[in-house]
Amino acid sequence: MKARPVELELGVSYGLPRKGLPSPQSFRGWVSAVLLGRIRRADLAIRIVDAREGRSLNRHYRGKDYATNVLSFPAELPEGVNLPVLGDIVLCAPVVAKEAAEQGKTLKAHYAHLTIHGVLHLLGMDHDDPREADAMEQLEREVLAGLEIDDPYA
Repeated sequence: MKARPVELELGVSYGLPRKGLPSPQSFRGWVSAVLLGRIRRADLAIRIVDAREGRSLNRHYRGKDYATNVLSFPAELPEGVNLPVLGDIVLCAPVVAKEAAEQGKTLKAHYAHLTIHGVLHLLGMDHDDPREADAMEQLEREVLAGLEIDDPYA
C-alpha cells in the first residue's frame, strides 16, 4: 500500500541572493521525502542565510560563536494546541558550500542531506548518544537513497 502524500505548508526564504541555491521546489521535494509515511500534515519554514546571520543565530540560540551548516528550531506549541507546525530550519549557505566542496559532494546533495537532517530534528530525533546517531544516520541514508543521492557518510 502506497503512503498518502504529505499535506505540506512550506515557506522558504532567502537572506542572500538566490543564485546557485536550491529552489523552493527542491526543498519541498526533500522535506516531503523525509515526511512521507511518517506524518500526514506539516507546516514548517526554511531560511537560507549568509555567514553573518548564521553566526548570530548560532551564538544566540546555542552559545557557539560561529556559523554552522544547519540549525533546527522545533515548534513549541502550548499544551492542548494541536497544529501540524513542526518548526523552522536555518541553512547557512557559505558553510554548506564550503563543506560540499571539502567533502567532494554536489551542492544539491549536501543541501538535500542537511534539509533531511534538519527535518528529522524537528520530528524529535537527535544524535546525542551513539545509538540515536546511528538510527538518525541510517534514516538519512534511506531517504537520500530514495532520492538517488549517495550515502553522505560514505
